[in-house]
Amino acid sequence: MPALTPLTYQILLALADQDRHGYGIIKEIEARGGAASGPSSGALYLALQRMEAEGLVAEAARPPAGADDDARRRYYRLTARGRTLAERESARLAGLVAAAREKNLLPEGAT
Repeated sequence: MPALTPLTYQILLALADQDRHGYGIIKEIEARGGAASGPSSGALYLALQRMEAEGLVAEAARPPAGADDDARRRYYRLTARGRTLAERESARLAGLVAAAREKNLLPEGAT
């Protein structure tokens, strides 16, 4: 299986624990990697469109309306195929991190 693009993997990670709308996905990515790590909205929505066509994500039911909800938001969820690919990519990356540790490329205590 070829490696996922970083953005695809980040989106799958963002959706692994809950359904999110586009802005929520961007904020989740930024929370993990800092504000500069977030994709542009254009890049995000192009990736979501492609991932939906590939069966990795699907439109999710809207949660009950809240005070900060916007009716224009579209929510996404991880599909079973998307979860499987995210799990495989996580295992692949964990193997690379293990190899980096063996070669003393990570400082002590680095995760």
